[in-house]
Amino acid sequence: MRAFVFFALLWLSIALLRAPAAAYPTPRDGTYVIHQFRFQDGETLPNLRLHYVTFGTPRADASGKTTNAVIVLHGTGGSTKQFVTARFAGVLFSPGGLLDARKYFIIIPDGIGHGDSSKPSDGLRAKFPRYGYHDMVRAVHLLVTDRLHVSHLRLVMGTSMGGMQTWMWGEMYPTMMDALMPLASLPVEISGRNRIWRDMIAGAITGDPAYHNGNYASEPPRAMREAADILWFMGSAPLYDQRIMPTGAAADAYYKTKIVLLPQHYDANDLLYAVRASRDYNPEPDLDTIQAPLYAINSADDQINPPELNIVQREITKVKRGRFILIPIGPQTRGHGTHTLPRAWSEYLRQLLQETAGR
Repeated sequence: MRAFVFFALLWLSIALLRAPAAAYPTPRDGTYVIHQFRFQDGETLPNLRLHYVTFGTPRADASGKTTNAVIVLHGTGGSTKQFVTARFAGVLFSPGGLLDARKYFIIIPDGIGHGDSSKPSDGLRAKFPRYGYHDMVRAVHLLVTDRLHVSHLRLVMGTSMGGMQTWMWGEMYPTMMDALMPLASLPVEISGRNRIWRDMIAGAITGDPAYHNGNYASEPPRAMREAADILWFMGSAPLYDQRIMPTGAAADAYYKTKIVLLPQHYDANDLLYAVRASRDYNPEPDLDTIQAPLYAINSADDQINPPELNIVQREITKVKRGRFILIPIGPQTRGHGTHTLPRAWSEYLRQLLQETAGR
């Protein structure tokens, strides 16, 4: 029977991967300004700008409680743009999708320091407040409750940094959501190799003479080259990379046409702040306060959160209604980036939504 279930799920996953993405609705852009936002370390910003996009329309029950709101949170260096794509929105938000925008009100914010939200590169540079994950979560909570008037969340989900912040949402606002789904994350403080690669990027940026204490006229070239290489390497997937680069010539061509171009997508100050923002992250002591059912999903080829650490397997036992899913390495996985490929994990999202229906 177990073998049958395994192969049934395997074929279902293959079918989902092969199914074409449907057209997704056009998102609506919005901007929310928080006046005199006070950061956890006491610094303030007169006008903190949060950019966001939404799909669908909020609905409420007879008591006024929102019943269909979903938050999707991006990763380090990411933005709303990574979700407004055929491979994500086209799979989840399109008609018939698990988060069909005709049924759900989907909120995707740019976190502090990212996308079109307030960030160092807007002008303050190294004088921008030192934000952390607690600041980011609290700002989005204000966006959801104060600007969008959403009182309850059907689901909170996030990828990488957004996955880490999903654990935090469950602890900081335990009665506000029906379900939680952190992807590509660990529920402990950033340590080990995960801490070191962040330190390496921070050191490369601040150690480049062209950085000029954050007041550079143009991006420090050496630092951004090193930072981009580290980011690519940590997020890469050996099996997938070998498949698309099976020869030395193919690998050389990929490096010259893809990886060499990565630095142009980053600003040194923005990236420095982003990799340092995780220093206040540590949900481990309060995992037993999470009330909503939580599905933590990682992939076995994730080099940032490798399964052999056995961290999620150990910590998930502290979550009252927690479950850990490890996606095996296969044609559908892309290392850490598997988090943005819902066809690799949508069956588990389906199960989570079914389990929490009616909460």
